Amino acid sequence: MRTRTVAAVAVLTLALALAGCAGSRDDGIPAPDMSREPAGIATYTGPFDSGPVKPPAHGAWVGAWVKPAVWGQAGRRAAVAEVERQLGRPFDVINTYRTLEEEFWTETDREWVRRGSVVMVSWASGDTRSMVDGHHDDVIRAQARRVAKAKRPVMMRFRWEMDRPNLRATMWSPEDYIAAWKYTRKIFAEEGATNASWVWCPTAEGFDRGDAPAFYPGDDQVDWTCVDVYASSEYKPIDELMGNFLKWAAQRPKPIIVGEFGVSRAWGSARRAEWITDAGRVFRANPQIRAVAYFDSDPDDNPPTLQFKISDDRQAFASFRNLTRDPYFSPL
Repeated sequence: MRTRTVAAVAVLTLALALAGCAGSRDDGIPAPDMSREPAGIATYTGPFDSGPVKPPAHGAWVGAWVKPAVWGQAGRRAAVAEVERQLGRPFDVINTYRTLEEEFWTETDREWVRRGSVVMVSWASGDTRSMVDGHHDDVIRAQARRVAKAKRPVMMRFRWEMDRPNLRATMWSPEDYIAAWKYTRKIFAEEGATNASWVWCPTAEGFDRGDAPAFYPGDDQVDWTCVDVYASSEYKPIDELMGNFLKWAAQRPKPIIVGEFGVSRAWGSARRAEWITDAGRVFRANPQIRAVAYFDSDPDDNPPTLQFKISDDRQAFASFRNLTRDPYFSPL
């Protein structure tokens, strides 16, 4: 599950809650011009070095993480099925979160892969130094064997958002993270899990700070580049929020997946809808982006600035539905 520190936005929480979720936020802050033509930065169109999960030849897949109301296989199945029903189409990519020891290749994983969706496993690592020292070898090998058993291409998003400051205690350093990545991928190869495409996914903020690129394991180790990007306490167009990432990723022969994107409930339905419509234009203007996955979740105990579910927001969801029905986001 994605987590965010709330200290920086605590003083805004009451005002944002009072702003409500039904309409545009009326806070005196001028909204950015969403009618402008978004910049095309990541315009490389291939050929891509992407591993077993080959990107669509044109356009971009669309997917999501959908938080279940009740945890477990039935809850996961029901949550995804309900949002797909509202959209009138299945997701191309389904994001799913697993702890280090939580099993992959569950019954829902099998169902989604059999029907043709790509499952992206957002897999939390252990302490990077303990991993390289071999303390988790049995767990890593067991997970690798489960991935190999899938026999279909899957995405492994190993310790996403590794650049977050609150993960530094277990990541230790970029060098330690890279060592753990290489160590884990080597074990996967030894166990025959060659059907996995490895997805490297820091935060957009990490590129603004300048520290995210140091965690990159290298073009020979990464199959898809990725970024998580949110309009949370700042309402900015998505290309501004992830612009530094796009400039960096444009220099590499990898397809891009936007692993998580979302606009917070605090901004009100009208602005949320506008932001999502604009996001679709940004994705089209940057054809190196070959997959996107919305974060349809309100994490527990988070203030409105850190709640991103739209499937219960009629106006915002209509904008997302329009995006998913665009032929560009329905590639063969």
